[in-house]
Amino acid sequence: MNDNDSPKTENILIKMIRKSFIGMGVLPFLIVIATFIFAILSDNFLTVRNLVNVARQSTYLVIVTMGQMLALLTGGFDLSVGTILALSSVVGAMAMSAMYVAFPDSVALVIFVGLMAGLFAGLSVGVVNGIGVSIFNVNPFMMTLGMASVGFGAALYLTGGVPVYGMPEAFSDVFGFGRFMGIPTPVLITAGLIIIMYFLVNWTKIGRYFYSVGGNLKASSLSGINTKYVLFLAYIFCSSLATISGLLLTARLETGEANIGVAMPLESIAACVIGGVSLRGGVGRVENVVLGALFIGLIQNGMNLARIESYLQTVVIGILLIFAVASDQFRQRLVAKSQD
Repeated sequence: MNDNDSPKTENILIKMIRKSFIGMGVLPFLIVIATFIFAILSDNFLTVRNLVNVARQSTYLVIVTMGQMLALLTGGFDLSVGTILALSSVVGAMAMSAMYVAFPDSVALVIFVGLMAGLFAGLSVGVVNGIGVSIFNVNPFMMTLGMASVGFGAALYLTGGVPVYGMPEAFSDVFGFGRFMGIPTPVLITAGLIIIMYFLVNWTKIGRYFYSVGGNLKASSLSGINTKYVLFLAYIFCSSLATISGLLLTARLETGEANIGVAMPLESIAACVIGGVSLRGGVGRVENVVLGALFIGLIQNGMNLARIESYLQTVVIGILLIFAVASDQFRQRLVAKSQD
């Protein structure tokens, strides 16, 4: 090889990496790096069994992240998703256990009532968030942070900090540990929700309105879009998805707990940002945030196999969030330069 060929090859490689980074963001590079590192640290990391386990464990975060994406698309975010998980878990479990005592032979009815109670509790937080942000123009940060405090306080008050037991075993057998054609039930439900979300965001008017409102609220209003309604729906959909995640996680844990959603706000926002959702609103894709959530699950799984303490795992997630935001800013500058 000619000595002059080496710099040319390096330049071509750099241009390819730059083009890939501009087009896809930092996520593909992070996935490759993380997979390489954890494959070295653990022989079990790349086994089929472990990867299926990652998919199952990531389902709860994937569902919450898709809801968080809608809030981010409209230029806000939802810090109360953890509260929604906690309230839906606690209220759903309490209703189910009480109904099971009263009607031990009507298991299907007991589960249905518990699910509806949990759904109502979770949606109530979304309704309050939506009204506060859309009608009273409360800053999403303060609105959802306040509701997070109220919701966790309510969940702790209802339970006294003690897990809620007494739900029918069928609830966990179906929604927590069940399988259909060898695929875990939570994974199937999550796959269905991904398809619905993809259709909603990409093929409906309301999906386009989410992008429009996040891109320019004033221009959207002048063009005839009911921006208050769109903002309200964003938080309703976000709370609905977080509620579903909370109920599925309750089935997996077999208890209703007030602290199950503590890490969800940070992790869901991190997954969205890593997946290319702009914190300024108007930018993001469902498939990318799903990959972002799976990446967070991959990182957590890899750190567990490497026996890294859970406290340090939170530090790593925080660092990834900061790195993703910085990378997004750098990517935006590169995009601006390429358009000049």
